[in-house]
Amino acid sequence: MELHTRNEVASVESERADLLSRARAGDGEAFRALTEPHRRELQVHCYRMLGSFQDAEDALQDTMLAAWRGLEQFDGRASMRTWLYRIATNRCLDALRSARRRPAKQWDIPGIEPPEPTRLGEIPWLEPYPDALLDGAMSVPLGPEARYEQTESISLAFVTALQILPPRQLAILILRDVLGFRANEVADMLDTTVESVKSALKRARAGMQRLPTTREQSPAGDSRAEDAIVARFVSAYESADIDALVALLTDDVFMSMPPMPLEYQGRDIVARFFSLIFGASQRYALVRTRANGQPALGGYRHTPTGIHGSGLFVLTLTDDRISALTVFEPVVLPAFGLPESLPAALRP
Repeated sequence: MELHTRNEVASVESERADLLSRARAGDGEAFRALTEPHRRELQVHCYRMLGSFQDAEDALQDTMLAAWRGLEQFDGRASMRTWLYRIATNRCLDALRSARRRPAKQWDIPGIEPPEPTRLGEIPWLEPYPDALLDGAMSVPLGPEARYEQTESISLAFVTALQILPPRQLAILILRDVLGFRANEVADMLDTTVESVKSALKRARAGMQRLPTTREQSPAGDSRAEDAIVARFVSAYESADIDALVALLTDDVFMSMPPMPLEYQGRDIVARFFSLIFGASQRYALVRTRANGQPALGGYRHTPTGIHGSGLFVLTLTDDRISALTVFEPVVLPAFGLPESLPAALRP
């Protein structure tokens, strides 16, 4: 049995060495065979670092191009996976340094004046991540240092909290506490010392403790219970039933609308916001999907010219109530396989 296992390992290593040799000689198919198994998890890594689905895709493309061009620099001391994480992390750090503060978008819905916000958000560029793309990325083996569950580490609350950290602390916390790389591996990835990694991780953990994560905002857990809550939300929203909608919210429900910085905390002010949205006989249709491991809904507004996309809701559930609503612009709908408009047959 042991000899058989050793022979299998030797065969795999021989195959990888052959692929690497061919890739270095310019064989694109060999390069894809080496890197494709890691592509999806690298995209999720870039998303955690950047908080933006589109930016993550751009960073992933940059990573693969850099890996292809720099394949001669891969010396085999670390695994191909670790080497790719090194490239991806540094590409993301470059992106964060060059565009950490993007301008927030102003309110642009004509005829509706929003209530005074509870506060202005710090992370207006946040985007959702489609659950359909998580397959193959959430089942990867984690290192021994991992502290967070995979599902928790992709939630909107967690990703938002990450974005408030300084870039280097953000990278180190993800590599150590989410992915479980050892301190010496992270130090090598970032061209720094183990002591610097440990110091930055300590500061990052302290920063995360001050912020809400999914440990305070956990989903309902039971898929049937979740389905029931979402179905009630859809019914209330499509019928513009404010009382039914409010009944689904926790007292301290939190609502944000990236890339607009407006944030609202509390059932009364959120109810006032939706009263304005439902005003003037506006009617909506919702289509179910999932984002960041959470229930989500594509929103569509009935207009004289059709039923057009109005945004994407991502719901955070606590017990049998909705504790957070994040509303994104309709530009994110195609990433979820949702159309820009719904068929006219759905009109009343």
